[in-house]
Amino acid sequence: MKKLGILGSTGSIGRNCLKVISEIPERFQVASLTAGENAELMARQVLETGPAFVSMATEQAADKLRSLLRQAGCKRIPEIGYGPEGMKTAATLPDVDFVLSSTVGVAGLPATYEALLAGKQVALANKEVLVAAGELVTAAANARGIELLPVDSEHNAVHQCLRAGRKDEVSRLILTASGGPFLNTPLNEIAQATVEQALQHPTWRMGSRITIDSATMMNKGFEVIEASWLFGFSPKQVKVKVHPQSTVHSMVEFVDGSILAQISITDMRVPILYALTYPERMPSNRHQFDWDSLRLLEFCEPDLERFPCLRLAYEAMECGGSYPCALNAADEVAVAAFLERKIPFGAIARLIGDVLHTVPNCKFNNMDDVLEYDQHCRARARELLAQHAN
Repeated sequence: MKKLGILGSTGSIGRNCLKVISEIPERFQVASLTAGENAELMARQVLETGPAFVSMATEQAADKLRSLLRQAGCKRIPEIGYGPEGMKTAATLPDVDFVLSSTVGVAGLPATYEALLAGKQVALANKEVLVAAGELVTAAANARGIELLPVDSEHNAVHQCLRAGRKDEVSRLILTASGGPFLNTPLNEIAQATVEQALQHPTWRMGSRITIDSATMMNKGFEVIEASWLFGFSPKQVKVKVHPQSTVHSMVEFVDGSILAQISITDMRVPILYALTYPERMPSNRHQFDWDSLRLLEFCEPDLERFPCLRLAYEAMECGGSYPCALNAADEVAVAAFLERKIPFGAIARLIGDVLHTVPNCKFNNMDDVLEYDQHCRARARELLAQHAN
C-alpha cells in the first residue's frame, strides 16, 4: 500500500487525487496533507482520510483547522503544522513514500526538493518546481534514482508515448495547445482584451493564473521548459502545435518518422491515476470517450506575434541559468497586475520581457539561491510595474 503526501490537497489536482484514491482504497493511504487557507475543506478531508500530519499556510489557518476538527468530534486529531516548515515536514514524513506536488507557485518548491532529498517518489503537478529550479531538482532526483512522474496532461501524455521506444529513437516531442480564447481574435484587439474575456478558456476550467497563462500561451512555454528537464531533451526538440480540439494531449515523433499520440477524455483523474499507479495501468471506469470528436483534428504552428510569451519562454530556456526562474517570477507579478486591472493584457508580455532584460543570469548552487533570486525578480517586476503606472 502506497502512503501518500499530498501538497496542495484543497486545490483542483489535490481534490481529484483524493477522488481517485477513494475508488481504490486498498491501494493507497493518506499520510499527510497540506493546504493554504481553506481550513473548512481541509477539515472535511482530514475526517475522510485520517492523515497523521497536516499543514496549513499560516498559524491562524492551522488554529482554525484544529478548532473545526474539535467541533466535528474528530477522534484522532492529526499533528498540525503551518508555513514552509510544515509543508517540508508533510513531504518528508518517514511514513510517506509517494509525494504529489500540486501546490500553486514556488511555495511548494522547497518541500518538493526536500522530498527528493529524502528519497521519496515524486509526482509533479506544479510547473514552478522545474521552471524555477529544473537543474537542482532533476539532479537531486537522478542522484537518488528517482523518476519524476508528470501529472499535467501534456507531460503525462509524453511519458506514456515514450514507453514505446528508447530515448535515442526520439526525434522530438510535440506538445499540443488549445490556443486559448484569443486564437482567432484580430491582433489589434488582443492587447486590450478584458479580464473576463481572457478567463474564458475554451476547454479547461482552471484557476485564474493558469487560465491567463493559457490565454498568453505562457503556460505552454512553461511546459516546454518542464519537458526539457523531465525528459532530457533540448528546447529545440520540444515543439508546440496549436490543436483547438484538445483531443490529442501530446505526441512523440521518432527518428523513423513514426508519430505516437496520446488521446483520452479531458479528465485530470486519468493522468493522476496513471502517475499514482505507474508502472502499472489500473483499470478505471473512464472510458466514455467521444469518438465523434476525432472527426476533426486541426494542427497549426503557434503565431509568436500573437503569443509573444511563448517566444520569451523559448528564449529563457535557451539562455539557461536562472532566466527560467526570472520568467516565472515576472509572469506571476504581471498576471496578478492584469487580474487586478492595473495593466492591459498586451502589457503582460512587455513587463516579462523587461524583467528578463534587466536581471542578471546566474547559476544556482542551492535552494536558497533560487528563492532569493525569485524574490529579486519579483521586486524588479514590481518596480517596473510602478514605473509603468507613473
